[in-house]
Amino acid sequence: MKPRVAVSHQALDTPVINGVKNPRKPGGYRDSGADIANALQSSGHADVLTSSTSPDPAMNHGWTFPDTESGILAAVEAGATHLWMNTILFASHPLQTSNKLDSKVSELFVVGQQPKLVESYNDKALVNDYPRKIGRCLLPDAVILKEGEDQLKKLRLPIVAKPIRGRGSHGVKLCRSYEELHDHIMELLSESPSILLEQYLLGQEATITTLPPSAGELHYKSLPPVVRFNHQNGVAPYNRTVAVTQNSRVVSPEEVFHDPAYHTIMSDCDEAARLLGCTAPIRIDVRRFKASDTGDEKDTGRFAIFDVNMKPNMTGPGRPGRDDQGSLSGMAAEALGWDFPTFLKKILDGAKMLKEIREASGVFDTGREDMGDDMQQQKYVSGKEIFQ
Repeated sequence: MKPRVAVSHQALDTPVINGVKNPRKPGGYRDSGADIANALQSSGHADVLTSSTSPDPAMNHGWTFPDTESGILAAVEAGATHLWMNTILFASHPLQTSNKLDSKVSELFVVGQQPKLVESYNDKALVNDYPRKIGRCLLPDAVILKEGEDQLKKLRLPIVAKPIRGRGSHGVKLCRSYEELHDHIMELLSESPSILLEQYLLGQEATITTLPPSAGELHYKSLPPVVRFNHQNGVAPYNRTVAVTQNSRVVSPEEVFHDPAYHTIMSDCDEAARLLGCTAPIRIDVRRFKASDTGDEKDTGRFAIFDVNMKPNMTGPGRPGRDDQGSLSGMAAEALGWDFPTFLKKILDGAKMLKEIREASGVFDTGREDMGDDMQQQKYVSGKEIFQ
């Protein structure tokens, strides 16, 4: 029996957490939601339920349900067995809290992260610091700057300034002068009381999509790395500005075979996803260290993780005018011979029962022995390399 899938879009604003609000994406992910619903429907991989009768493939509206309590309940009442949560989740989200779903926790399957965990994991400082603290993954040095602090003249330039919570490349800027850094910090602090200042790595940038285990599997699986190029002022531009198909390429099997750094970072990404207990695909951005970063005579070749995206973009071809709207994750999947509908089917096969989604257990839960004594309170990361 085919799964009956309802795709959700973002209709709810995210809550303010520690004075920081995650910006809402214009359109609420309706574009990618429509791509997902249309591809699953056209391929026959699932019976797709839509919020309107016979939605137009050329339009974003009508394919998805709002992620409100009423929207989720409407999808369930329409007969959905699988909820594809193409939205930003958080601890107080109705998927987690609605008692009207309590009777369905062992019947409904969800494509999405655990709401109680993703609220913590959207904090870039916390997520980046945990693998560093336990010594499992390599990350650039970084420090939190809070409102009212004045440390700028001590920083080594260039440096990347970014929001603690953010979507994609929103608010991310490479600053090459103290004046530029000061101005950007003031702009970021108008949105948030604290920001992340991060060592800028000069080497090759890539992104890696990591999938959770599907039914019957035990291990996380990283797809081939996708190399980024044609940056704008040192930062890969947002997909709505420049299509990723125009500034990215998948690393070939030959490159992976001959360069052990690719194997290492793929394993690091598998481990990061496992540590975080991810229940849906994540996308991890990485950069190589170079000699000027480390002081070595030769480039080390190692990649460092500099960003973990808990909700990777999932746009894809299939609808009119969408042929160039493939995602970084979709590009990596194509290298394995998976077209967009097949990739979506692989993700759907990894859907978790709502009961499991609600019963979150991650590295920032107080009961976890491997969390470390001070991780819940610790929000500062090593800044020794970015200070002179």
